[in-house]
Amino acid sequence: MTQRPERADALRNREAVLAAADALFAASGSPHTVSMDDIAAAAGVGKGTLFRRFGDRAGLIGAVIASRLEPLRHAVREVWDEAGASPRQRVLHLLDISLRFKIENRNLMSAAEDAGLSSSPYRAEHYGWWHENLRTALAQVPGAHDPDYTAHALLAAIRADLVGYLLDDRKKTPESLRASLAAYLDNVLGNGNGNGNGNGTDAT
Repeated sequence: MTQRPERADALRNREAVLAAADALFAASGSPHTVSMDDIAAAAGVGKGTLFRRFGDRAGLIGAVIASRLEPLRHAVREVWDEAGASPRQRVLHLLDISLRFKIENRNLMSAAEDAGLSSSPYRAEHYGWWHENLRTALAQVPGAHDPDYTAHALLAAIRADLVGYLLDDRKKTPESLRASLAAYLDNVLGNGNGNGNGNGTDAT
């Protein structure tokens, strides 16, 4: 059966909801303060519309994240296509891209990572996408052990709740977090396993 195209008004409502949720999470002091009522009011739709369209709060948050991922998918493709990039450099770039996304969207991502929102944050589509790309890159790094587990462990090091705590409570700067991540990757993989640049701080 051919899927019917989305009605123009339904599409407008969807975009309004996603934009409202994105703006509310960005402006909030805590991801827990943003409710479905707040999002519905900001988008100018009924609360029932949100639940019918997205299922629950976790589904809505996942849809907002999905709407933000396309530029990142393009950036990741550029990492893979970059001429001369070693597997180790690809791992660092992938982590750096993810960290910068967490820094810019830490309230939204903290809400997504909250285990209370779904059965497991590790089953979310966006997490699976990041893990698969990172696992694939790690599998090509000489001497890297158990790429599947290592990808999970490296992503745990940049959870949004940790990023938010380090930025907001410990007053770290984004630049210092990126440098610390590069150094941590050196600790995990060992210096000199691929690109000859021990500090790995050339990620952009």
